[in-house]
Amino acid sequence: MLNNFIVDEIIKKALIEDIHYVDITTDNLIDEECKSYAYILAKEEGVLCGIQIAKRVFEIIDEKVEFHVLHNDSDHIKKGDIIAKLYGSTRSLLKGERLALNILQRLSGIATKTNKIVNLVKDYKVRIVDTRKTTPNLRALEKYAVKVGGGYNHRYNLSESVMIKDNHIKAVGSITMAVDKIKSKIGHTIKVEIEVKNIDEFKEAISTDVDIIMLDNMNIEDIKECVKLNKRRCVLEVSGNITEDTVLNVAKTGIDVISIGELTHSVKSLDISMKIE
Repeated sequence: MLNNFIVDEIIKKALIEDIHYVDITTDNLIDEECKSYAYILAKEEGVLCGIQIAKRVFEIIDEKVEFHVLHNDSDHIKKGDIIAKLYGSTRSLLKGERLALNILQRLSGIATKTNKIVNLVKDYKVRIVDTRKTTPNLRALEKYAVKVGGGYNHRYNLSESVMIKDNHIKAVGSITMAVDKIKSKIGHTIKVEIEVKNIDEFKEAISTDVDIIMLDNMNIEDIKECVKLNKRRCVLEVSGNITEDTVLNVAKTGIDVISIGELTHSVKSLDISMKIE
C-alpha cells in the first residue's frame, strides 16, 4: 500500500513544476464554465498500475471532477480498453491530463516489465526484486509498481538495512573486517548483506556472520558453485545485468533472490492516452 501523504506530496510538487502560476493555453482558450467528458484509453497491452494516483491528480486540481475507474491496478489491459471515464471542468481535465498520464504510463510500464519477468521464472522458488536505481523522488511509486507486477522490494533506502558493497570493502580493508566492524555497531534486528564478485570472496563472506550474500555479475557456473557451498546458510542474491534472456538460467541455479535494476531504471512506459469527448 502507498502512503497517501507521500502520494499527495509527489503530485503537488509535480503540479507546481508543470503548471507553475497558470496554464497560459487552457486558461485563455477554455471558458471557465465549460465542462467535458473524457476517457483514459490503453493503446497497448500491459499490466495497469497507478490508476488511483491518477484519480488523485484530478481530485487535487479540482475536487468536483468525477473520475470513474473501470480497471484497477494489476488488471491486464488490452489495446483499446477504456481504463477510466471523467467528467468535469474542461480546464481541470486539461491541466491534470499530462501528470496523470505520466504516472499511469510510467508505473504501468514497470508493472508490465516486472510481471513478464516474474512469469518467466514462476516455476522456481526465487524472488524477483527491484533495486535503488529509481527515479529521484519517485521511489515509493516505482517500488509500488514492482509489487503490482508481482515482484518484491529490496531495501527502500540506505537506512533500512546494511549492504556492504565493493567500495565499502576497499575502504575498510577486507570482507571480514567490514562485517565484523558493522556487526559491532548495529542493533541485533538489522540484517547485513555483502556483495562479492568471485568464489574466493564468497568463501570469505560465508565464514563471517553475514545474513545475505549478493553474487555480483558472476557467471552461471560460479553461481552454481556458490549455491553448493552455501548449503542454505545464507540468503543468496544474484545481481548484475540480469535481463529477460538470462533470468531463467539464473533461477535454475537454486538462487533465492534475483535483483534487477532494469525494472525501474530503463523501463519503457506503457502507451496510454486521454481523450476529450
